[in-house]
Amino acid sequence: MSELKTRLQADLTEARKAREKVRTLVLSTTLSELRNREIDLGRDATDEDVVQVVGKAIKQRADAAEQMRAGGRPELAEKEEAEAAVLKGYLPEGLSEEEVRALIAEIVEGGATQMGQVMGQLMPKIRGRFDGKAANALVRDVLGG
Repeated sequence: MSELKTRLQADLTEARKAREKVRTLVLSTTLSELRNREIDLGRDATDEDVVQVVGKAIKQRADAAEQMRAGGRPELAEKEEAEAAVLKGYLPEGLSEEEVRALIAEIVEGGATQMGQVMGQLMPKIRGRFDGKAANALVRDVLGG
């Protein structure tokens, strides 16, 4: 079993014992999403699968917080942001813009000259560690498009 999944399960048990409502809710929801992913994949989740599920959950909460703020509900936005903060601890350390630019340069030097080729090679390396939209903009910048 994935080390990250084991850590999520252990932390959920700990959160339940400590009666931490937010952590319990976030971790149980995330583990449920992970179980659904395992069913879709037809196998146990790897650490990479867990990172993808956690990254998606963080992104959903960030989007929801943005919508809540736009709708004049800052208290709900703060709740979403608190939930995202709990999950961020499960992602690998993020990459800086310079590190991503270096990866893009490496891929381009390897012969990839089109957006799709570069993104196809880049995304598996940065998934869960750098925003895909920001990476897309960097690739466009490097390719001059």
